[in-house]
Amino acid sequence: MKKILLINGHHPMGRAKGELNKALLETAKSALEGMGREVKTTMAAGAYTVEDEIGKFMWADAVIYNFPVYWMGVPGLFKKYIDEVFIQSHGKLYAGDGRDLGKNYGQGGLMQGKKYMFAPTWNAPATAFNTPGQFFEDRDADGVLYPFHKAQQFLGMAPLPSFHLFDVMRKPRVETYLAEYRDHLAKAFA
Repeated sequence: MKKILLINGHHPMGRAKGELNKALLETAKSALEGMGREVKTTMAAGAYTVEDEIGKFMWADAVIYNFPVYWMGVPGLFKKYIDEVFIQSHGKLYAGDGRDLGKNYGQGGLMQGKKYMFAPTWNAPATAFNTPGQFFEDRDADGVLYPFHKAQQFLGMAPLPSFHLFDVMRKPRVETYLAEYRDHLAKAFA
């Protein structure tokens, strides 16, 4: 995987200013370029053209999504970005839903052989996951993001291990997060 698209799905809202997500994107860009990878970036809440974004997806070998989890999902402007880019990418990122190709539903993606990674930030503590009786009812963080995983797989991409950061508002450990992220990227893109 030589060509990596980094997408920052954050948009400022209230006390969530986006500094950690911005630092994660900058850390990933620096680390990946240091490993000899080509990197393009997108700010989902910024100015973009749908055609340019589709081109970035087609160019990339892997896509890393960096975003805060707002109310158990992706932020609204990030969802808008995904909807605009994915819906208008018919014939480029996906050929159909699969059934019109004689396959099963969800098997019409044209991004076969490409990978994706999630790097979300959560205010929830790690103990809220994978623990019976806790809020997420014994689900892991990737299980909470299941619909977003399925959207990537609809395009034909396969997952790389996610990098979840927990308790980021109550117990921020920015330098530790960034060091752990560099290690995670080094393993995933070795």
